[in-house]
Amino acid sequence: MSARAPTGTPSVPQAEPSGNIRNGQTTLCERPAGSDYALLSRRVRNAQLLRHRPLRSAAALAATLLLLAGGWAALLLIGDSWWQLTVAAVLAFAFTQSGFRGHEAGHRQLFRSKRANNMTGLVFGNLFIGLGFGWWVAKHNRHHAHPNQIGRDPDIETGAVVFNGHDAPGRSGLAGFITRHQATLFFPMLLLEGWALHVDSVRALRKGRTSAPAPLAVEALALLAHAAAYLTAVLLVLSPLKALVFVLAQQALFGLYMGASFAPNHKGMAMPEEHERPDFLRAQVLTSRNVRGGRITDFVLGGLNYQIEHHLFPSMPRTALPAAQPLVRDYCAELGLPYTQTGLLDSYRQALRHLRTVGAPLRAEPRA
Repeated sequence: MSARAPTGTPSVPQAEPSGNIRNGQTTLCERPAGSDYALLSRRVRNAQLLRHRPLRSAAALAATLLLLAGGWAALLLIGDSWWQLTVAAVLAFAFTQSGFRGHEAGHRQLFRSKRANNMTGLVFGNLFIGLGFGWWVAKHNRHHAHPNQIGRDPDIETGAVVFNGHDAPGRSGLAGFITRHQATLFFPMLLLEGWALHVDSVRALRKGRTSAPAPLAVEALALLAHAAAYLTAVLLVLSPLKALVFVLAQQALFGLYMGASFAPNHKGMAMPEEHERPDFLRAQVLTSRNVRGGRITDFVLGGLNYQIEHHLFPSMPRTALPAAQPLVRDYCAELGLPYTQTGLLDSYRQALRHLRTVGAPLRAEPRA
C-alpha cells in the first residue's frame, strides 16, 4: 500500500511511493535515493540558510543569560516567602531555554568555531542547569543518526515508558501497571525528567560515556559548581521546608517543560525496524513531525517545532529554520513524500495515542 500524507500536508499521488502503511502507521521502505537529499541540500545552500549568524547567536545567549540572572535576582529580593514558587516557575522556564542553547551549541549552530560551541554548551549545560553536555551530545548524535529506529535510537529505548510494541507484552508488576496506563501517566512522569537528566549526567561521567568536548574533570567540576551554587542560594534565602518545596517545584517544572518540548517531535511517527536501511532523506522526514505556530511557538519550543528541517540540516541556525521550511515542504511534495505538520495539542494527542496503542495488549490481559 502506498504512503498516505497526513491531513493538510502536500502529496503527489502519481509520484513513486516512499513508504508503506503498517498497522495504520507510515513506515520506511528501503530505497537508494541519496541524490534526492543532495538536490535539496544544494537548494538550501544556494539560499544561504546554512551560514552561521554569530550576532543573532550572541543575542540569544545574552537574552537567556538575562532571564536566568533575573530569576536568581528575584529569589534574593523576595526572600523567605511562598511567593518564591513563582520564581521556581520562572527559573524552570529559564533552565529549559538554557537547555535549548545547549542543544544549538551541540549541533554547532551558534558559531563556526567548534571550541566556541563546546564552551557554550558546557556553560549553559553543565554550569547553568546541571546537565552533562558531553553525555547529551553523545546520546543525541545517536538519535539523529537513527531517529525513531528500534534498537538504534536511544530516545525510544524501553524504560519506564515503552515506545516499541514488541517490548510491552510480558511486563508485570509496577512496570506492567505503568505500561498499561502510560498514556495517562506520561505527562505526570515528565515531572521527574529533570531529576533523570541530572542522574544520567552523573552516571555517564562516572562511566566515561561522553563525547568529551572537555576533560571529564572539567565537566564534573562544572556540575559540582552548579549543584553547590544552586543549593547555597536556595538554602540561604529560604527556610528548610520552603527550600525543599522550591527545589521540588522548580525541578519538576523544568522536567515537564523540557519533556513537553521534545515529545511532539517523533512519538507516534514511523518506527523503522533495526534491520531497515532507509536513505537519509526519508529516514529523517518520515520519522519527524513539525508543529505549526508563529514566533511565540518558535520561542517557547526553541525551534524544535521545525523538527523535519532540523533533522535534515542539524547545523542550520535555529533562526534560519522558518525560511527553510517552504523549501523542504515543497520538495517533499515534488517527491510525493509525506510531510507531517500539525498543531501542538494534536501532536500531543498523536503521541499519547501511540503510547495507548503500545499498552493495549497489557490492558486486554485481565479481561482475557
